Parts: sequence; structure tokens; C-alpha cells
Amino acid sequence: MTAPGAGTGAARRGRPRSEAAERSIREAVVALLEEGLPLGDISIERIARTAGVGKATIYRRWADKEELFVDVLRDIEPPDPDLPGTSARDDLVVMLESVRLRGLAQRSSALLHNVRAQMKSHPRLWDAYVATVIDPRRAMVLEILRRGVARGEIRDDLDIDLLNDLIVGPMLVRAVMRPDAPLPGDLAERMVTAVLEGLGPPSA
Repeated sequence: MTAPGAGTGAARRGRPRSEAAERSIREAVVALLEEGLPLGDISIERIARTAGVGKATIYRRWADKEELFVDVLRDIEPPDPDLPGTSARDDLVVMLESVRLRGLAQRSSALLHNVRAQMKSHPRLWDAYVATVIDPRRAMVLEILRRGVARGEIRDDLDIDLLNDLIVGPMLVRAVMRPDAPLPGDLAERMVTAVLEGLGPPSA
């Protein structure tokens, strides 16, 4: 599922887009990052020169460097998942699995790790990433929880925002804050089960 507003730069701007030119631009950004250049040193002019296009070609597709960087980062991350829609539990497992896969990707990709590490020191870039990537993913989980309440799968006396944090937070801690922690394939299912079934002992 594509986050709202993501990848719409081409649709907003005048000429029909050239897929070859767009691919060259994205590949140029990745090449410059792989050279170890800090985000702050990568200008639109430098990207255009590396891609072999004019700056206007870039600006017809992306409003600014931050929007381009966010698009490129989405390219190298695992894609957003398609939700089965069968139950709140099934959808939550799929969402948590996507967080687990992103954690694994960041561990295995020096490029992804370095870009993420730099982003928070560039407020405009971080804000763009939050608005177009993080916030839509959080909204997806909140909608899953609301549907679960409406279907009677989740108690209706719970704070949905808090429940979101209780479900997603542990995976973020394991995947991002504890880079040496194991991320086994069944982790998402076990985490969702633990939260939805509660922490108390089973009733007699």
C-alpha cells in the first residue's frame, strides 16, 4: 500500500514523465549516498549532473531535495504491506511483520542505516519522512484497531492511541533500539497475541 501523497511529484508537474530519466535520478541519489556523501552535501545540481539530466527535469518530478530523498528511501525500504482484512489480529500481524522486515533491512544495509542516522539532523527531511511515511503507517494501525473495536474483536473502553503504542512499540524497540536483539520470523504473531490476549494467567 502506498502512503498518501507519496510518489505524486510526477503527477503534479507538467510534462509526461520519462521513466528512464526518473530512474536515472533515483539511481544518482543512491550512487552519491553510497560514495559516503553526507545528505547535506548532496545538492539538486549534483544529483542532476550525476544523473545526466537538467535540474528542471528533477523539479518537474519533486518539489525539493527532501521530497526526492524520501522517495528514494521508500525505494530501498521494504514496501508497505497489503492487509488481508480478515480480522484485526491478522492485519496487526502483517503490520508488525513489516516493521520487523524494515528492522532487518536496516541492519543489513549500511546505506539505509546511514541515511536513517543522518535524517534526524536534517529537520526538513525528517519532517517530510514523518509526514509521508511514518504518519500514514501509524494511521493504518489506528484504522485496524478502530475496525477491530467496531467488529467486537477489541474492547471498546481502550485508548486507541495507547493500544497502538502497546502493539507497535515493542517491535520498534526490538528492531531499532536493540540492534543485536533477535528478530525471528514468528515474532510479529507472538507480540500481537501477547497484547490481545493480555498478560494475566488464563482463566480456570
